[in-house]
Amino acid sequence: MRILISYESGVPIYEQIKSELRGQIIRGDLPPNAVLPSIRTLARELKVGVITAKRAYDDLCAEGFLYTVQGKGVYVSKSAEVKAENYAVNEIRSKLKDLAAFAEKNSVEAKTVLELVKEIWKE
Repeated sequence: MRILISYESGVPIYEQIKSELRGQIIRGDLPPNAVLPSIRTLARELKVGVITAKRAYDDLCAEGFLYTVQGKGVYVSKSAEVKAENYAVNEIRSKLKDLAAFAEKNSVEAKTVLELVKEIWKE
């Protein structure tokens, strides 16, 4: 498992860890029931605080991507595939809402936006 962190990005480190792990789960790099490093091990490997690693894991557990077994470890949820699809659809919906608002503000018709989406999709 490889997690890249940028200290200059301005994005909180726990958010970067969450994003990297979520991306690996969505891509299937971390399959259901895969064992993740303990919080302390993750913190040591990434050279971050234990609280930072715990926050990332806790947030992903709350989102349904991970689950913990007391005394055993942290695992990728069996329902992570469904969560990943829902997460992706919700992210796309959010971005499309922003795009629609931008298009409307700039007097670009929905038909034009749809044609652009189809064109980009083919690329």
